[in-house]
Parts: sequence; C-alpha cells; structure tokens
Amino acid sequence: MLFIYALTFSYAYISLDTGVGAMILFGTIQVTMIGFALWQGDKLKPMVLLGLSIAIAGFVYLMLPGASAPSWSGFMLMVVSGLAWSVYTLKGYGSTFPLADTAFNFIRTIPLVLLVLVFTWQDAVWDMSGVLLAVLSGAIASGLGYTLWYMALKGLSTMQTAVLQLLVPVIAAFGGVMFVSETLTKRLMIAAALILGGTLLLVLQRDK
Repeated sequence: MLFIYALTFSYAYISLDTGVGAMILFGTIQVTMIGFALWQGDKLKPMVLLGLSIAIAGFVYLMLPGASAPSWSGFMLMVVSGLAWSVYTLKGYGSTFPLADTAFNFIRTIPLVLLVLVFTWQDAVWDMSGVLLAVLSGAIASGLGYTLWYMALKGLSTMQTAVLQLLVPVIAAFGGVMFVSETLTKRLMIAAALILGGTLLLVLQRDK
C-alpha cells in the first residue's frame, strides 16, 4: 500500500497543482475512512450524509470542464493514492513500534521500486541535486514524518486526527502558490471550501 500510494501520487503530480492534488488525496482518505467506519457498523446520521454530499459536490465542481479543471488521469491516480494510504493507515493504526514498522515498510517497497525502474530506466534523468532531494524527501521528510504521525496518534482523538489532516490540503495549496508560483484560482477556493467543509461535518459527526 505504501508503494502504490507513493507511485500514484508521484505520477499524479505531473499533471496536478499542489493544492488540487492534496485536496483530492485527503478528500479521498477522509471519505474512505468514514466509509470503513460505516461498514464496521457506524450508522449514517443525517449530518454525515449532508457532509458527504457537500464533499462530493466539491469534487464534482473541481472536475467540471474548464481551463482550471485538473486532468482526469491525474485525478484518478490521486484517488488511487488516497485509497492506498487509507488502507496503509488502517493496517498500521495500532503500531507499537512506529519507527521500526515504518522502516520495514520502506524496505519492503524496494523490490517493487526496482521493478518500476526496469521499465522506466531509459527515460530517467539523473543529477546529484535530484538524487539528494529525493533522499531528503523520502528518508527524512516522509520516513520521519510517518513515524512521528503514528506516534502522535496515541495522544489524539479520532476527531483531532481527522481535523489535523484537513489542514494539509490548505497548507499545500498556499505552499504551491508561495513556493512554485501556482495560481490560486476561484475554482480551487470554492472546491476547497466544499470539500473541507463537508469532510469536517463528517468527522465531527463521526466522533459523536
């Protein structure tokens, strides 16, 4: 699941802006996690249904044809990434040794990474700065970040963890505007309000 998550969001971001990709990713994660809870026996309350409807409306609006609509291929790849991360989270939620478990999960992706490399080697472009940034992004930012997240889960309620995750797309969107000169479009702002607002209703109701 970790491999699928990383591979699909890497290719998705070729055609998606930072904020749009993060909204699709974390929106998918939240809807999946709520769906799993319902499958486990949680009842679909009226406010949960309302929140889900609002979030889906945000996705539909984001994907309407137009100059600022993201590509369908990027959208679908990011949805798959969100589904993979949801499974990865559910499987590892009770981790007793977050650092060791995260390291082992990274190691187990190596055979699959090598398999992908066999098919993409001829198109690869290598330089030291790219390799260095990849190591810093993967081993430091992601590896330690995932470890710290699982450690933090022990001291957070379900609602707190869900709400904290909702901050990520907003931070990512503004980070893309500030650091890589992406455009903060009206469509993105409206879709963000719908997706985040609807998902917030979901998590607030889920904890009651």
